[in-house]
Amino acid sequence: MNNKKRNIMLTLFAIIALFGAACFVQAEVDSYIRRIANLCLIYAIIGLSMNITNGFAGQFSLGQAGFMAIGAYMVGIFTVPVNLRADVFYATPMHPALVNIYLPLWAALLLSGILSAIIAGLIGTPVLRLRGDYLAIATLGFSEIIRIVITNAQSITNGALGIKNIPPLNDVRYIFLATAVTYVVITLLLNSSYGRAFKAIREDEIAAEAMGINLFYHKNLAFMVSAFFAGIGGGLYGALLGTVDPKNFLFTLTYNFLLIIVLGGMGSVTGSMFGAVIVTAGLEYLRIFDEPLEIMGTMIPLFRPGLRMVVFSVLLMACVLFWRHGIMGTNELTWKKIIAFLKNPLACLRKKGVQSK
Repeated sequence: MNNKKRNIMLTLFAIIALFGAACFVQAEVDSYIRRIANLCLIYAIIGLSMNITNGFAGQFSLGQAGFMAIGAYMVGIFTVPVNLRADVFYATPMHPALVNIYLPLWAALLLSGILSAIIAGLIGTPVLRLRGDYLAIATLGFSEIIRIVITNAQSITNGALGIKNIPPLNDVRYIFLATAVTYVVITLLLNSSYGRAFKAIREDEIAAEAMGINLFYHKNLAFMVSAFFAGIGGGLYGALLGTVDPKNFLFTLTYNFLLIIVLGGMGSVTGSMFGAVIVTAGLEYLRIFDEPLEIMGTMIPLFRPGLRMVVFSVLLMACVLFWRHGIMGTNELTWKKIIAFLKNPLACLRKKGVQSK
């Protein structure tokens, strides 16, 4: 068996094993842990989507919150039961063209991704001619424009009141499958000629153009694919919450996903997965620092609301000092590396130490 077939078999086995773990979590673990697991998976999807543009194509985009909002509202508009829509849209009646249209969750998610990609294509035509900080500011501005449009389109989105009564999704298995499909599709894309073009643009745009790569086409393609998966992630996020509101998608939400890809490694698919788990689970489990601490009848004044973010920030700064390019950098966790580590872990650690010097 050659290495390619071996890697495919091992990947399928790993997905099946992880799906079994998701089934166990769904059946045996309490709702709080399930919610954290679901958030980790959803944030992994959105982190992967952001890494396509920022990490692989080298374009500094900050528009993920806007595309998430599109996805969440598509799920909200089309999955709320028809008989409950009058109660949701009590201030302004729902638009007659939409009031009787109902879609299952999978169809609403697909529509979320497609609409997000179309809007990204329209936005990308003027915006992707910019670079660096200018591109970041422009995409951030468009993200806020999307949120403001949603706030004012009352007959479609219910305005500032948001959409409630979305059928809740708290099934780890469903969200795991969505994450696995996202991971596989993005990995295949990045290992194709399109992915190599993205990386060439990231390294040197002038050299890439000289080699015959259409810069605008590939930048826009990366932007649209990123928006597609961000829309799907936003739809899952809205379904997990059971309600969507414009305030859920402030521009500051994008910084969470920027943190995920910077911590995991800009230009690493597996790094985005690790970053999503570390950031999401870390923020949840550090809540102990927000609670008052009493030792032998004495209250410790240091433990108070807000300390969690201070501790988390210190830990992040430590990570950045030790891993300047993120945990994975631009590397991937491959089966070749895993097998080599299992065979001789000490040699792999020594090699890693030499490379880091």
